[in-house]
Amino acid sequence: MKLILSADVDGLGHRGDIVDVADGYGRNFLVPKGLAMKATKGAEAQASAMRRARDTKDAVDREAAEEVAKTLVAATITITAKAGAEGKLFGSVAAGDIVAAVRDQSGVELDRRQLQLDEHIKDLGTHQVFAKLHADVAFPLTIEVVPA
Repeated sequence: MKLILSADVDGLGHRGDIVDVADGYGRNFLVPKGLAMKATKGAEAQASAMRRARDTKDAVDREAAEEVAKTLVAATITITAKAGAEGKLFGSVAAGDIVAAVRDQSGVELDRRQLQLDEHIKDLGTHQVFAKLHADVAFPLTIEVVPA
């Protein structure tokens, strides 16, 4: 069964893509949930318009993410935290703390889910955290944790 996706579907495709799926999957899941519509000649023209709109939006989003990346790669974000004599923090620095510090120091609004932080920062010093703002834009963010 040929369908045109009207929304992004994980593992299948993006909005505007023409996909070939099993009849039952299309008839019982994709179409009733509004995720796809039958591929007809008129609908294929509509799908082409959806793809063009998606590509344009993607290009704008990528440019915005690259501008933010240029700003933040050059900056060092400083976070103050209480620490013991050996440089161990009383607590830790989490993604939410980093996002707040970035907002306060550079004016850039990030989402904590855009940061790739394997585990919380528990030591004083300089740390690298990767930020992924777009599928094609990922960059290191330098965080310096200093004693309060």
